[in-house]
Amino acid sequence: MHSELEKKVLTRIRPLNQEREDILKMADELKDAVDKSGIARGMIVGSVARETWVSGDRDLDVFMLFETSFSKEELEEKGLGLAREIATAFDGEIVEKYAEHPYINANINGFDVDLVPCYAVLNASEIKSAVDRTPFHTRYIKNRINGFTDDVLLLKQFSKACGVYGSDQMTEGFAGYLCEIFILYYGGFSKFIEAASEWHPEIIIDLENHQAKDFNDPLVVIDPVDPRRNVAASLSATRMYEFSEFARGYLSNPSDDFFIKKEALKISQKEFSERIKLRGTSFYGIIFDTPGLIPDIIVPQLRKSVVSVTGLLERNGFTVNRADSFMGERKCILLFELLTETLPDIEKRAGPLVWDKKNSDKFISKHLGNTYSGPYISENRYYIEINRKYPSAFKLLQSDELKESGLGKHVKQSVCSNISIMKNTECWNEEFSSFLQDFIEKRSPISDLLLKKMQK
Repeated sequence: MHSELEKKVLTRIRPLNQEREDILKMADELKDAVDKSGIARGMIVGSVARETWVSGDRDLDVFMLFETSFSKEELEEKGLGLAREIATAFDGEIVEKYAEHPYINANINGFDVDLVPCYAVLNASEIKSAVDRTPFHTRYIKNRINGFTDDVLLLKQFSKACGVYGSDQMTEGFAGYLCEIFILYYGGFSKFIEAASEWHPEIIIDLENHQAKDFNDPLVVIDPVDPRRNVAASLSATRMYEFSEFARGYLSNPSDDFFIKKEALKISQKEFSERIKLRGTSFYGIIFDTPGLIPDIIVPQLRKSVVSVTGLLERNGFTVNRADSFMGERKCILLFELLTETLPDIEKRAGPLVWDKKNSDKFISKHLGNTYSGPYISENRYYIEINRKYPSAFKLLQSDELKESGLGKHVKQSVCSNISIMKNTECWNEEFSSFLQDFIEKRSPISDLLLKKMQK
Protein backbone atom coordinates (compact mmCIF):
# COMPACT_ATOMS: atom_id res chain seq x y z
CA MET A 1 0.00 0.00 0.00
CA HIS A 2 1.15 3.51 -0.77
CA SER A 3 0.74 6.48 1.55
CA GLU A 4 -1.39 9.46 0.56
CA LEU A 5 1.82 11.38 -0.15
CA GLU A 6 3.08 8.63 -2.47
CA LYS A 7 -0.27 8.46 -4.26
CA LYS A 8 -0.04 12.20 -4.85
CA VAL A 9 3.50 11.84 -6.21
CA LEU A 10 2.37 9.05 -8.53
CA THR A 11 -0.24 11.27 -10.15
CA ARG A 12 2.63 13.56 -11.12
CA ILE A 13 5.19 11.01 -12.30
CA ARG A 14 3.00 8.46 -14.12
CA PRO A 15 3.15 9.00 -17.89
CA LEU A 16 -0.08 10.49 -19.25
CA ASN A 17 -2.02 8.57 -21.90
CA GLN A 18 -0.88 10.84 -24.74
CA GLU A 19 2.72 10.64 -23.58
CA ARG A 20 2.49 6.86 -23.43
CA GLU A 21 0.92 6.66 -26.90
CA ASP A 22 3.58 8.92 -28.42
CA ILE A 23 6.58 7.06 -27.06
CA LEU A 24 5.15 3.58 -27.78
CA LYS A 25 4.24 4.65 -31.32
CA MET A 26 7.78 5.90 -31.89
CA ALA A 27 9.17 2.68 -30.43
CA ASP A 28 7.03 0.52 -32.73
CA GLU A 29 8.07 2.52 -35.80
CA LEU A 30 11.77 2.16 -34.99
CA LYS A 31 11.44 -1.55 -34.23
CA ASP A 32 9.60 -2.10 -37.53
CA ALA A 33 12.35 -0.25 -39.39
CA VAL A 34 14.93 -2.67 -37.98
CA ASP A 35 12.75 -5.69 -38.85
CA LYS A 36 12.25 -4.50 -42.43
CA SER A 37 16.02 -4.31 -42.97
CA GLY A 38 16.12 -8.10 -43.32
CA ILE A 39 19.53 -8.33 -41.58
CA ALA A 40 18.51 -7.82 -37.95
CA ARG A 41 15.55 -8.12 -35.63
CA GLY A 42 14.38 -5.09 -33.66
CA MET A 43 13.70 -5.11 -29.94
CA ILE A 44 12.73 -2.28 -27.60
CA VAL A 45 14.57 -2.66 -24.29
CA GLY A 46 14.86 -0.61 -21.13
CA SER A 47 12.16 1.21 -19.20
CA VAL A 48 9.90 1.83 -22.22
CA ALA A 49 9.71 -1.89 -22.96
CA ARG A 50 8.96 -2.58 -19.30
CA GLU A 51 6.66 0.45 -18.98
CA THR A 52 8.58 1.71 -15.95
CA TRP A 53 9.61 5.12 -17.24
CA VAL A 54 8.89 8.30 -15.31
CA SER A 55 6.80 10.99 -16.99
CA GLY A 56 9.03 13.36 -18.92
CA ASP A 57 11.74 10.79 -19.69
CA ARG A 58 12.34 10.70 -23.44
CA ASP A 59 14.90 7.87 -23.72
CA LEU A 60 14.33 5.05 -26.20
CA ASP A 61 16.65 2.04 -26.43
CA VAL A 62 16.32 0.14 -29.71
CA PHE A 63 18.41 -3.01 -29.98
CA MET A 64 19.20 -4.55 -33.35
CA LEU A 65 19.71 -8.29 -32.89
CA PHE A 66 22.08 -9.90 -35.41
CA GLU A 67 22.76 -13.59 -35.92
CA THR A 68 25.76 -14.94 -34.02
CA SER A 69 27.36 -16.02 -37.32
CA PHE A 70 28.43 -12.40 -37.89
CA SER A 71 31.98 -11.58 -36.81
CA LYS A 72 32.55 -8.70 -34.41
CA GLU A 73 33.81 -6.58 -37.31
CA GLU A 74 30.72 -7.41 -39.41
CA LEU A 75 28.43 -6.64 -36.47
CA GLU A 76 30.03 -3.22 -36.02
CA GLU A 77 30.03 -2.41 -39.74
CA LYS A 78 26.51 -3.62 -40.53
CA GLY A 79 25.11 -2.49 -37.18
CA LEU A 80 26.41 1.05 -37.52
CA GLY A 81 25.35 1.17 -41.15
CA LEU A 82 21.79 0.08 -40.34
CA ALA A 83 21.58 2.42 -37.35
CA ARG A 84 22.68 5.40 -39.47
CA GLU A 85 20.25 4.44 -42.22
CA ILE A 86 17.32 4.26 -39.78
CA ALA A 87 18.24 7.46 -37.93
CA THR A 88 18.60 9.29 -41.25
CA ALA A 89 15.22 8.01 -42.46
CA PHE A 90 13.66 9.52 -39.31
CA ASP A 91 15.56 12.83 -39.77
CA GLY A 92 17.55 12.21 -36.61
CA GLU A 93 20.56 14.22 -35.46
CA ILE A 94 23.23 11.51 -35.38
CA VAL A 95 26.12 11.04 -32.92
CA GLU A 96 28.34 7.96 -33.00
CA LYS A 97 29.12 6.70 -29.49
CA TYR A 98 31.20 3.86 -28.17
CA ALA A 99 30.60 1.49 -25.26
CA GLU A 100 31.99 -2.03 -25.72
CA HIS A 101 31.45 -1.43 -29.44
CA PRO A 102 30.08 1.50 -31.46
CA TYR A 103 26.42 2.47 -31.57
CA ILE A 104 24.35 5.41 -32.81
CA ASN A 105 22.61 7.99 -30.65
CA ALA A 106 20.07 10.20 -32.39
CA ASN A 107 17.54 12.86 -31.51
CA ILE A 108 14.37 11.77 -33.31
CA ASN A 109 11.16 13.76 -32.88
CA GLY A 110 12.33 14.91 -29.45
CA PHE A 111 13.25 11.41 -28.27
CA ASP A 112 16.81 10.49 -27.25
CA VAL A 113 17.23 7.26 -29.21
CA ASP A 114 20.04 4.73 -28.90
CA LEU A 115 20.31 2.29 -31.82
CA VAL A 116 22.49 -0.53 -30.54
CA PRO A 117 23.69 -3.60 -32.46
CA CYS A 118 24.03 -6.83 -30.49
CA TYR A 119 24.01 -10.60 -30.96
CA ALA A 120 20.78 -12.63 -30.78
CA VAL A 121 22.20 -15.23 -28.37
CA LEU A 122 19.90 -17.95 -27.07
CA ASN A 123 20.76 -17.53 -23.38
CA ALA A 124 22.73 -15.12 -21.23
CA SER A 125 25.60 -17.57 -20.71
CA GLU A 126 26.44 -17.28 -24.43
CA ILE A 127 26.83 -13.48 -24.60
CA LYS A 128 29.68 -12.15 -26.72
CA SER A 129 29.55 -8.61 -25.33
CA ALA A 130 27.88 -6.88 -22.38
CA VAL A 131 25.06 -5.43 -24.48
CA ASP A 132 23.94 -8.94 -25.49
CA ARG A 133 22.73 -9.35 -21.91
CA THR A 134 20.26 -6.45 -22.08
CA PRO A 135 17.44 -8.24 -23.97
CA PHE A 136 17.46 -10.89 -21.23
CA HIS A 137 17.09 -8.17 -18.58
CA THR A 138 14.05 -6.81 -20.42
CA ARG A 139 12.38 -10.21 -20.70
CA TYR A 140 13.10 -11.05 -17.04
CA ILE A 141 11.60 -7.84 -15.67
CA LYS A 142 8.61 -7.78 -18.05
CA ASN A 143 7.55 -11.22 -16.84
CA ARG A 144 7.62 -10.18 -13.17
CA ILE A 145 7.04 -6.44 -12.77
CA ASN A 146 3.25 -6.52 -13.10
CA GLY A 147 1.75 -4.97 -9.95
CA PHE A 148 4.99 -3.20 -9.01
CA THR A 149 5.20 -0.56 -11.72
CA ASP A 150 4.15 2.28 -9.40
CA ASP A 151 6.76 1.18 -6.85
CA VAL A 152 9.47 1.38 -9.51
CA LEU A 153 8.32 4.85 -10.53
CA LEU A 154 8.46 6.03 -6.91
CA LEU A 155 11.94 4.59 -6.44
CA LYS A 156 13.26 6.13 -9.65
CA GLN A 157 11.89 9.57 -8.74
CA PHE A 158 13.16 9.24 -5.16
CA SER A 159 16.62 8.29 -6.50
CA LYS A 160 16.61 11.27 -8.86
CA ALA A 161 15.78 13.60 -5.96
CA CYS A 162 18.64 12.08 -3.98
CA GLY A 163 21.04 12.50 -6.91
CA VAL A 164 21.89 8.81 -7.20
CA TYR A 165 19.90 7.85 -10.30
CA GLY A 166 22.19 6.81 -13.13
CA SER A 167 24.76 4.04 -13.48
CA ASP A 168 27.11 6.15 -15.61
CA GLN A 169 30.63 6.79 -14.36
CA MET A 170 29.86 10.40 -13.48
CA THR A 171 26.87 9.53 -11.23
CA GLU A 172 28.00 6.14 -9.81
CA GLY A 173 24.42 5.41 -8.82
CA PHE A 174 21.39 3.24 -9.60
CA ALA A 175 20.54 1.94 -13.06
CA GLY A 176 16.84 1.58 -13.87
CA TYR A 177 17.31 -2.21 -13.96
CA LEU A 178 18.80 -2.10 -10.45
CA CYS A 179 15.75 -0.15 -9.18
CA GLU A 180 13.48 -2.83 -10.63
CA ILE A 181 15.44 -5.61 -8.94
CA PHE A 182 15.26 -3.78 -5.59
CA ILE A 183 11.48 -3.55 -5.87
CA LEU A 184 11.07 -7.22 -6.84
CA TYR A 185 13.40 -8.40 -4.07
CA TYR A 186 11.85 -6.39 -1.25
CA GLY A 187 8.28 -6.46 -2.52
CA GLY A 188 7.59 -2.74 -2.93
CA PHE A 189 8.87 0.79 -2.43
CA SER A 190 8.17 1.14 1.30
CA LYS A 191 9.83 -2.14 2.23
CA PHE A 192 12.88 -1.28 0.14
CA ILE A 193 13.22 2.19 1.74
CA GLU A 194 13.08 0.61 5.20
CA ALA A 195 15.83 -1.85 4.23
CA ALA A 196 17.99 0.80 2.55
CA SER A 197 17.81 3.02 5.65
CA GLU A 198 19.79 0.32 7.49
CA TRP A 199 22.36 -0.48 4.79
CA HIS A 200 25.80 -1.55 5.97
CA PRO A 201 28.78 -3.29 4.33
CA GLU A 202 28.57 -6.81 2.92
CA ILE A 203 24.90 -6.80 1.91
CA ILE A 204 24.10 -9.30 -0.85
CA ILE A 205 20.84 -9.33 -2.81
CA ASP A 206 20.30 -12.42 -4.94
CA LEU A 207 16.78 -12.79 -6.37
CA GLU A 208 17.50 -16.15 -7.97
CA ASN A 209 19.79 -17.42 -5.21
CA HIS A 210 22.39 -18.41 -7.81
CA GLN A 211 25.53 -16.35 -7.01
CA ALA A 212 28.56 -17.89 -8.75
CA LYS A 213 31.26 -15.32 -7.96
CA ASP A 214 32.46 -13.29 -4.98
CA PHE A 215 32.58 -9.48 -5.21
CA ASN A 216 34.31 -6.77 -3.24
CA ASP A 217 31.85 -3.96 -4.00
CA PRO A 218 29.98 -1.76 -1.49
CA LEU A 219 26.70 -3.46 -2.42
CA VAL A 220 26.32 -6.77 -4.24
CA VAL A 221 23.18 -7.40 -6.32
CA ILE A 222 23.52 -10.59 -8.32
CA ASP A 223 22.13 -10.30 -11.83
CA PRO A 224 19.10 -12.58 -12.11
CA VAL A 225 20.16 -13.56 -15.64
CA ASP A 226 23.93 -13.81 -14.98
CA PRO A 227 25.15 -15.30 -11.68
CA ARG A 228 28.67 -13.93 -12.25
CA ARG A 229 27.67 -10.25 -12.54
CA ASN A 230 27.03 -7.59 -9.89
CA VAL A 231 24.29 -5.23 -11.13
CA ALA A 232 25.39 -2.68 -8.49
CA ALA A 233 29.05 -2.68 -9.57
CA SER A 234 28.88 0.96 -10.67
CA LEU A 235 27.44 2.10 -7.33
CA SER A 236 30.07 3.87 -5.21
CA ALA A 237 30.14 3.62 -1.42
CA THR A 238 29.46 7.37 -1.23
CA ARG A 239 26.29 7.14 -3.32
CA MET A 240 25.15 4.01 -1.45
CA TYR A 241 25.31 5.70 1.94
CA GLU A 242 23.93 9.00 0.64
CA PHE A 243 20.87 7.04 -0.44
CA SER A 244 20.70 5.28 2.93
CA GLU A 245 20.77 8.65 4.71
CA PHE A 246 18.05 9.97 2.37
CA ALA A 247 15.89 6.93 3.12
CA ARG A 248 16.30 7.50 6.87
CA GLY A 249 15.25 11.11 6.42
CA TYR A 250 12.14 10.10 4.48
CA LEU A 251 11.07 7.58 7.09
CA SER A 252 11.54 10.16 9.85
CA ASN A 253 9.71 12.99 8.14
CA PRO A 254 8.16 12.09 4.75
CA SER A 255 7.42 15.00 2.42
CA ASP A 256 7.06 15.80 -1.26
CA ASP A 257 10.59 17.28 -1.20
CA PHE A 258 11.98 13.74 -1.27
CA PHE A 259 10.56 13.32 -4.79
CA ILE A 260 11.68 16.64 -6.31
CA LYS A 261 14.90 16.54 -8.27
CA LYS A 262 17.49 19.04 -7.09
CA GLU A 263 17.88 22.02 -9.37
CA ALA A 264 21.39 22.40 -10.78
CA LEU A 265 22.68 25.66 -9.33
CA LYS A 266 25.52 27.70 -10.72
CA ILE A 267 28.03 29.86 -8.90
CA SER A 268 29.10 33.19 -10.39
CA GLN A 269 32.75 34.11 -10.72
CA LYS A 270 32.31 36.81 -8.08
CA GLU A 271 30.63 34.40 -5.62
CA PHE A 272 33.34 31.81 -6.25
CA SER A 273 36.05 34.38 -5.47
CA GLU A 274 34.29 35.47 -2.27
CA ARG A 275 33.84 31.89 -1.06
CA ILE A 276 37.51 31.09 -1.61
CA LYS A 277 38.49 34.12 0.49
CA LEU A 278 36.14 33.00 3.28
CA ARG A 279 37.66 29.51 3.27
CA GLY A 280 41.22 30.87 3.39
CA THR A 281 42.46 28.08 1.12
CA SER A 282 43.94 28.00 -2.37
CA PHE A 283 42.22 26.45 -5.40
CA TYR A 284 44.24 25.08 -8.28
CA GLY A 285 42.67 23.83 -11.51
CA ILE A 286 44.37 21.76 -14.19
CA ILE A 287 42.31 22.52 -17.28
CA PHE A 288 42.60 20.81 -20.67
CA ASP A 289 40.59 19.94 -23.77
CA THR A 290 38.00 17.19 -23.30
CA PRO A 291 39.15 14.00 -25.08
CA GLY A 292 36.76 12.88 -27.81
CA LEU A 293 35.49 9.76 -26.06
CA ILE A 294 32.37 8.95 -24.04
CA PRO A 295 32.22 9.81 -20.31
CA ASP A 296 32.29 6.14 -19.30
CA ILE A 297 35.85 6.00 -20.67
CA ILE A 298 37.11 9.44 -19.65
CA VAL A 299 35.55 9.93 -16.19
CA PRO A 300 37.40 6.97 -14.59
CA GLN A 301 40.61 8.37 -16.05
CA LEU A 302 39.84 11.77 -14.54
CA ARG A 303 39.31 10.18 -11.12
CA LYS A 304 42.56 8.21 -11.45
CA SER A 305 44.34 11.42 -12.40
CA VAL A 306 42.95 13.27 -9.36
CA VAL A 307 44.32 10.54 -7.07
CA SER A 308 47.71 10.63 -8.81
CA VAL A 309 48.08 14.42 -8.71
CA THR A 310 46.93 14.51 -5.07
CA GLY A 311 49.75 12.08 -4.31
CA LEU A 312 52.24 14.25 -6.21
CA LEU A 313 51.19 17.37 -4.28
CA GLU A 314 51.27 15.70 -0.87
CA ARG A 315 54.63 13.99 -1.50
CA ASN A 316 56.01 17.46 -2.07
CA GLY A 317 54.52 18.83 1.15
CA PHE A 318 51.31 20.48 -0.11
CA THR A 319 48.29 19.40 1.94
CA VAL A 320 45.17 18.74 -0.16
CA ASN A 321 41.89 19.37 1.66
CA ARG A 322 39.66 18.08 -1.14
CA ALA A 323 39.94 17.29 -4.83
CA ASP A 324 37.54 16.40 -7.62
CA SER A 325 37.19 16.38 -11.40
CA PHE A 326 34.64 17.34 -14.03
CA MET A 327 34.20 16.48 -17.70
CA GLY A 328 32.58 19.21 -19.77
CA GLU A 329 31.77 19.18 -23.47
CA ARG A 330 34.72 21.44 -24.30
CA LYS A 331 37.01 21.35 -21.26
CA CYS A 332 37.88 19.11 -18.32
CA ILE A 333 39.16 20.22 -14.94
CA LEU A 334 41.08 18.52 -12.14
CA LEU A 335 40.40 20.72 -9.10
CA PHE A 336 42.45 20.79 -5.88
CA GLU A 337 41.82 22.78 -2.72
CA LEU A 338 45.13 23.24 -0.90
CA LEU A 339 45.61 24.15 2.74
CA THR A 340 49.15 25.22 1.87
CA GLU A 341 50.35 26.54 -1.49
CA THR A 342 53.85 27.74 -0.60
CA LEU A 343 56.52 26.17 1.58
CA PRO A 344 59.91 27.30 2.96
CA ASP A 345 62.95 26.82 0.73
CA ILE A 346 64.33 24.35 3.25
CA GLU A 347 63.25 20.68 3.14
CA LYS A 348 64.17 17.93 5.59
CA ARG A 349 64.85 14.52 4.11
CA ALA A 350 65.51 11.21 5.82
CA GLY A 351 68.49 9.09 4.84
CA PRO A 352 69.58 5.52 5.64
CA LEU A 353 69.83 3.90 9.05
CA VAL A 354 73.19 4.54 10.72
CA TRP A 355 74.22 0.85 10.76
CA ASP A 356 73.64 0.53 7.03
CA LYS A 357 77.31 1.37 6.34
CA LYS A 358 77.27 1.00 2.54
CA ASN A 359 74.27 3.29 1.97
CA SER A 360 75.32 5.65 4.78
CA ASP A 361 78.71 6.23 3.10
CA LYS A 362 76.97 6.91 -0.24
CA PHE A 363 74.50 9.30 1.43
CA ILE A 364 77.24 11.29 3.18
CA SER A 365 79.40 11.49 0.03
CA LYS A 366 76.48 12.66 -2.10
CA HIS A 367 75.27 15.42 0.20
CA LEU A 368 78.36 16.63 2.08
CA GLY A 369 78.91 20.33 1.47
CA ASN A 370 75.70 21.05 -0.50
CA THR A 371 73.05 21.21 2.24
CA TYR A 372 71.68 23.77 4.67
CA SER A 373 72.40 21.25 7.43
CA GLY A 374 73.73 17.73 7.55
CA PRO A 375 74.17 14.98 6.97
CA TYR A 376 73.47 14.59 10.70
CA ILE A 377 72.22 11.81 12.93
CA SER A 378 68.92 11.94 14.81
CA GLU A 379 68.35 8.80 16.87
CA ASN A 380 69.08 5.95 14.44
CA ARG A 381 68.95 7.63 11.04
CA TYR A 382 70.77 10.19 8.91
CA TYR A 383 69.02 13.39 7.85
CA ILE A 384 69.74 16.34 5.63
CA GLU A 385 68.11 19.77 5.20
CA ILE A 386 68.33 20.88 1.59
CA ASN A 387 66.91 23.34 -0.89
CA ARG A 388 63.30 22.46 -1.73
CA LYS A 389 62.84 21.71 -5.43
CA TYR A 390 59.30 23.07 -5.62
CA PRO A 391 58.55 25.70 -2.95
CA SER A 392 55.23 26.54 -4.61
CA ALA A 393 52.39 24.29 -5.74
CA PHE A 394 52.09 26.33 -8.93
CA LYS A 395 55.67 25.51 -9.96
CA LEU A 396 55.16 21.84 -9.18
CA LEU A 397 52.02 21.64 -11.32
CA GLN A 398 53.81 23.45 -14.15
CA SER A 399 56.65 20.93 -14.09
CA ASP A 400 57.05 17.75 -16.14
CA GLU A 401 56.42 15.78 -12.93
CA LEU A 402 52.71 16.45 -13.43
CA LYS A 403 52.70 14.60 -16.75
CA GLU A 404 54.61 11.69 -15.22
CA SER A 405 52.48 11.45 -12.07
CA GLY A 406 50.20 8.65 -13.32
CA LEU A 407 47.50 10.41 -15.32
CA GLY A 408 44.87 8.39 -17.21
CA LYS A 409 45.90 7.52 -20.77
CA HIS A 410 43.66 9.91 -22.70
CA VAL A 411 43.88 12.56 -19.99
CA LYS A 412 47.66 12.54 -20.31
CA GLN A 413 47.46 12.89 -24.08
CA SER A 414 45.22 15.94 -23.74
CA VAL A 415 47.32 17.43 -20.91
CA CYS A 416 50.48 17.08 -23.00
CA SER A 417 48.92 18.85 -25.98
CA ASN A 418 47.15 21.75 -24.24
CA ILE A 419 47.07 22.56 -20.53
CA SER A 420 46.33 25.58 -18.33
CA ILE A 421 47.16 25.75 -14.63
CA MET A 422 44.66 28.13 -13.06
CA LYS A 423 44.55 29.50 -9.53
CA ASN A 424 41.53 30.53 -7.44
CA THR A 425 39.10 32.71 -9.44
CA GLU A 426 40.86 31.78 -12.68
CA CYS A 427 39.46 28.24 -12.28
CA TRP A 428 35.96 29.55 -12.95
CA ASN A 429 34.24 29.44 -16.30
CA GLU A 430 30.61 29.04 -17.29
CA GLU A 431 31.03 25.37 -18.22
CA PHE A 432 32.34 24.55 -14.72
CA SER A 433 29.93 26.79 -12.76
CA SER A 434 27.58 24.00 -11.55
CA PHE A 435 30.50 21.73 -10.68
CA LEU A 436 32.20 24.52 -8.72
CA GLN A 437 28.93 25.31 -6.94
CA ASP A 438 28.60 21.70 -5.80
CA PHE A 439 32.26 21.59 -4.77
CA ILE A 440 31.98 24.75 -2.66
CA GLU A 441 28.57 23.84 -1.19
CA LYS A 442 29.31 20.14 -0.66
CA ARG A 443 26.63 18.54 1.51
CA SER A 444 24.98 15.15 1.88
CA PRO A 445 21.52 14.93 0.22
CA ILE A 446 19.57 15.10 3.49
CA SER A 447 21.71 17.98 4.83
CA ASP A 448 21.01 19.88 1.64
CA LEU A 449 17.27 19.22 1.94
CA LEU A 450 17.14 20.24 5.61
CA LEU A 451 19.02 23.47 4.90
CA LYS A 452 16.51 24.39 2.16
CA LYS A 453 13.65 23.85 4.62
CA MET A 454 15.38 26.09 7.17
CA GLN A 455 15.79 28.84 4.57
CA LYS A 456 12.11 28.81 3.52
